[in-house]
Amino acid sequence: MKLSIVIPACNEEETLEKVVKDIGEILQKENICNEIIIIDDNSSDQTGNIADRLSSSDRDIEVIHRKSLPGFGRAIREGLEKISGDAVIIVMADASDDPPDIIRYYHKIKEGYDCVFGSRFTRGAIIKNYPPLKLLFNRLGNNLIRMLFLIRENDITNAFKAYRREVIEQIKPLVSDHFNLCVEIPLKAINRGFSRVQIPINWSGRQSGISKLSLRKIQRKYIFSIFYVWLEKILLGEEIRNRRNAKY
Repeated sequence: MKLSIVIPACNEEETLEKVVKDIGEILQKENICNEIIIIDDNSSDQTGNIADRLSSSDRDIEVIHRKSLPGFGRAIREGLEKISGDAVIIVMADASDDPPDIIRYYHKIKEGYDCVFGSRFTRGAIIKNYPPLKLLFNRLGNNLIRMLFLIRENDITNAFKAYRREVIEQIKPLVSDHFNLCVEIPLKAINRGFSRVQIPINWSGRQSGISKLSLRKIQRKYIFSIFYVWLEKILLGEEIRNRRNAKY
């Protein structure tokens, strides 16, 4: 099974090289066929040059330089169009995600799950340096999602997740341009009934660089995406019921 790693990066010159090398080393150690796609999203620092240097020394690393409208969601969507693997994992370029968790995701996909959702808020997870205000909004947002979608997963808003390629293909079109894509992808997968499992993961707040997530700017986008996909859930349920009734 080939694994695609999608890494959106905007002004991450201090962490990108370490992130990519750590991921590459652990995948090589586990003998996992892979590709790493770095999306340089309008960076104004050395991120693009670092990505190109990494790519020049490893044929399994591809770089996309985005010069059009910036946005975390736009970058991931462009990266997902390029994947050739049987499964894909979205990884942050700020070194917040723990590379060994990638291997655990990979094995869960091989067990037969369509989606693997990591949780920073379940037994066995380790979380460090989470900004208190962001933590508060995270818990409020995830509890809202759990109530609306009647699910047990408690960390839907985290981008670091794994999906079979067919999941990505069947939830298109993806429309979110920013961090709200983090909720659009998993919730659409849930709506369509793909199998999933939640496992504990390790996460650490960034030690360098500047966070691109602005609570003030993103709140409305998250709320829009949550209710947009919730409405889709209602409509999909109605469509399924109509199909069942049409058989009788």
